[in-house]
Amino acid sequence: MNYDLLFPVFLPILAGILLLVIPFKNRKNMLAYISLFLVLDLAWAVWIFAQAGREISLSLAHIADGLHLYFHVDTLSGIFFLLVSFVWLMVALAAFEYMLHEEKERRFFGFYLIVEGVLAALCFSGNLFTMYVFYEMMTLTSVPLVVHTMDHEAIMAGLKYLFYSIGGAFLVLFGFLILGAQGNGLYFTPGGTLQAAPSGIAMTAIFLMILGFGTKAGMFPMQGWLPTAHPVAPAPASAVLSGIITKMGVLGIIRSVYYIAGADVIRGTWVQYAWASLALVTVLLGSMLAYKENVLKKRLAYSTVSQVSYVLFGLSMLHPAAFLGAILHVVFHALVKNTLFLSAGAIICKTGKTKVDQLRAIGKEMPWTMRCFTLVSLTLVGIPPTSAFVSKWFLATGALKADLPVLSWLGPVVLLASALLTAGYLFPVSIRGFFPGADYDDSRTKKREPSWLMLAPMLVMTVLAVAFGIWPAGLEHIVTDGIAAAIF
Repeated sequence: MNYDLLFPVFLPILAGILLLVIPFKNRKNMLAYISLFLVLDLAWAVWIFAQAGREISLSLAHIADGLHLYFHVDTLSGIFFLLVSFVWLMVALAAFEYMLHEEKERRFFGFYLIVEGVLAALCFSGNLFTMYVFYEMMTLTSVPLVVHTMDHEAIMAGLKYLFYSIGGAFLVLFGFLILGAQGNGLYFTPGGTLQAAPSGIAMTAIFLMILGFGTKAGMFPMQGWLPTAHPVAPAPASAVLSGIITKMGVLGIIRSVYYIAGADVIRGTWVQYAWASLALVTVLLGSMLAYKENVLKKRLAYSTVSQVSYVLFGLSMLHPAAFLGAILHVVFHALVKNTLFLSAGAIICKTGKTKVDQLRAIGKEMPWTMRCFTLVSLTLVGIPPTSAFVSKWFLATGALKADLPVLSWLGPVVLLASALLTAGYLFPVSIRGFFPGADYDDSRTKKREPSWLMLAPMLVMTVLAVAFGIWPAGLEHIVTDGIAAAIF
């Protein structure tokens, strides 16, 4: 039995619970305690990623066939968990400074650790039952991160996040019950477990599962929680909500479509067309709303709505090239969006400014923060040689090769239009930040740069976001040979 799989799940959960119940008199000791468990989890993630090729499994709490906690690590699990643990450490380091101006930081970090353990279990889920259990736990344990300030706006945003998430989970549960009742395998198997011609109710169940998991990923019409929850949550919570927790919805869709249904089962059906259409609507809608939004964190939240649906569109094409682009964009978007939210957090923390029209000359006040913001903005737009250019290239070429009527050419057009809108809502922040105009008095400039503890994670993720565009071959090889070859 591979009980070592339980360590990255239960270690941060237990550490978080202990942090909630046992106060630290010395803040430095508390931060060292948090850092220790985050570093241990990252080390475990690297080890698991290295072992992913031999597919480690662990079965617990058996209720019935298909209804037991079953952990199984493959290459997909390794990629997602490595991304989770790396980003979790980076954001925590920045949060050590940010949370100085927030109350109840011990509560925040306690739940922060608990959520990481739940996400590890979600990544390792080997059947639909295990994924559903920890998918619900992810929602319940992350709500305290959203409502952290406990004011009226935060509580209402938390309730909206909870209601949307539970609604999406019920759609997943419906699909789970239907497929289970029809005797279909609920274990994740590359290529899927359904028969070549599933019933109409089974196809409906698959679509509802896509829509249910798509709720967490921010897919229309279930995207409403994102622009509400992000602005009220502390910036580190907004970062992981946008960069990581939305990706758990993506992981759920990948497992449902490629490991339960099978790409061949839904290719050319109404499910594929409806899914791809909703993804494209979300891409364009999110970009347009971000372009019009003046509150910086809300603008970034709408951007997430759009960018995660790039991933969903690529997955909906059911083509190896588009699938590669989708997985690459999961990684690249996580690095970029966490950097953007941490930059926004640094601005809020040091200046108190929350709106875009207040950020004139911010680049002169916080030059390193805004350099990171600018570089990852270039990446998100897809300017070569940054990483998102690579993922968007595969998304567009995969869509064209999928040869679907209308969608194959409409998809790249929408992605291009969204890229232009992305430039329209991100570049003006940097332009006005570094070039405030001839009437600006430089003598008024006051340096407000955050400490290295907040800057270092942004710098590391910025460098990676650019470097993956210059040297993408290694990650492409892992995705192509480790995942795509098994499911297509």
